[in-house]
Amino acid sequence: MKKRTLLVLFVILLLAGCLRFWQLSRVPVSLDWDDVSVGYNAYSILKTGKDEFGNFLPPAIRSLDDYKPAMYTYFSVPSIAIFGLNSFAVRFPNALFGTLTVLFFFFLVREIFKKDEISLVSAFLFAISSWSIQFSRFAHETNIALGFNILITLFFLKGLKKAKYLLIAGVLSGLSLYTYQSAKIFTPLLILSLVLIFRKELFILSRKIIASSIVLGFLICLPMFLFILTNTNSLSRAKDVGFLSNTTRTLGDKYVRNSNDLIGLIVDNRRIVYAKTFINNYLSHFDLNWLFITGDSNIGRHQPPRMGHLYLIELPFLMFGLFLLFFGKYDKKIKLLVFYWILITPIAAAISWDVPNAGRTLNFLPMFMILIALGILESIRFKKYLIFPIVFLFTFNFIYYLNQYFVQQNYFQYFSWQYGYEKIVPQIQEIEKNYKEIIVSNRSPLEQSYIFFLFYLKYPPQSYQEIATSGAYGVKHEFAKYKFDQLNWQKGNPDILYIGGPNDFPTEALINFKKIVYNPNGSPAMLAVSGE
Repeated sequence: MKKRTLLVLFVILLLAGCLRFWQLSRVPVSLDWDDVSVGYNAYSILKTGKDEFGNFLPPAIRSLDDYKPAMYTYFSVPSIAIFGLNSFAVRFPNALFGTLTVLFFFFLVREIFKKDEISLVSAFLFAISSWSIQFSRFAHETNIALGFNILITLFFLKGLKKAKYLLIAGVLSGLSLYTYQSAKIFTPLLILSLVLIFRKELFILSRKIIASSIVLGFLICLPMFLFILTNTNSLSRAKDVGFLSNTTRTLGDKYVRNSNDLIGLIVDNRRIVYAKTFINNYLSHFDLNWLFITGDSNIGRHQPPRMGHLYLIELPFLMFGLFLLFFGKYDKKIKLLVFYWILITPIAAAISWDVPNAGRTLNFLPMFMILIALGILESIRFKKYLIFPIVFLFTFNFIYYLNQYFVQQNYFQYFSWQYGYEKIVPQIQEIEKNYKEIIVSNRSPLEQSYIFFLFYLKYPPQSYQEIATSGAYGVKHEFAKYKFDQLNWQKGNPDILYIGGPNDFPTEALINFKKIVYNPNGSPAMLAVSGE
């Protein structure tokens, strides 16, 4: 590799790291329930070798009864050991992996196209991608899964030339199933696509190496398979979000149940409704309005306010790049790899009801960046002076993004990040000795409040493991003098401290508030009110 390429790559990685680590503990404004759940379970494993429910080194973390694949939690153990139990430590693994993924992606593009130019441009676009940055700055497992998928593809392609690399691809394939729920669908489809596309090159290699790679991958993912088979609740998350398990929501009055209408029974039966739902869900992820304008408007954690997942300036280059790859003189296998990757990405998301979903389709990003890079480079080759308006428009769009993410997001989207716990818990610690009982609301928007208090109190995991029962929504929890339930404030109980949002208290109770935390926009977030 040329020194100039190495220097440019270093600058790109430095930029990627700055965008992912700068103000990491302050932006986003707060940890959400998934963040603190990952953090406390990592803390529990660090201290005891067990998760919050006393399970020894589990392949999936029961957590909030959603049984997250455990890899991100295990990645968080060293950072918590070094930095302590705080927001920076919980977010650190994703910020680091998000930065390294830019490097992985550079080598993947270089392996595909054999050119430094498109590899550097693609890596740069990935480094400044708002979609990548968003999921690199909080504890969402999809970012780790994406990095693994890029590495699997890289080592598979290298293995077609030197078979030993297939062993690494096999190991990474097995490990990827521990990264994210959607990886259990996407990764096998990715491997199948690679085998189909490169079957001629693959099957002339050593059968011993191929068999060893398959066995390695199988042995690594075997504990996850056994866990799923022996734990009936391990797929509870898939059941919660899958449209097939929520027939009332999916079907409603959309199908004919009992009727003499033969055509209605054929056209509007359950299977047709399920198929139409899947197709509509799948296609929703190719909606340009979603990709470039609105984003996941119902999930504020997935993008900054008033932005989509891709920069608007990238739209014409994405379309042009798609045209170039389809009609250009590129190797057929390159075309198939890009198109297969894009086509299989929404499948895991399409079986859920909350679509489109940026978290479950982050795998779009590498191929989108390649197409955009192709469009940009070919535009500049066609008219060299276009480089100036392209740089100007990208700079303008990027500065707008920086403002929306690092300035506006905390003000407009604090609600999505369940703001308030980090401020209120230390204040409660100061006065908890004055009360025999502390009751904390678990009503929206304070659901799962127990896990926030475990995290910010750094409650001893050994003690909680002895009493842990469930992480499900709406379930009552308690430890020490803390109870987590719907509030029913009652006057005349000076030994009880109530903690909740403004809507959890009657007006007369508010005169007895002891502590209060305000949202970034100045509205009350959480209050501590005595029963005096």
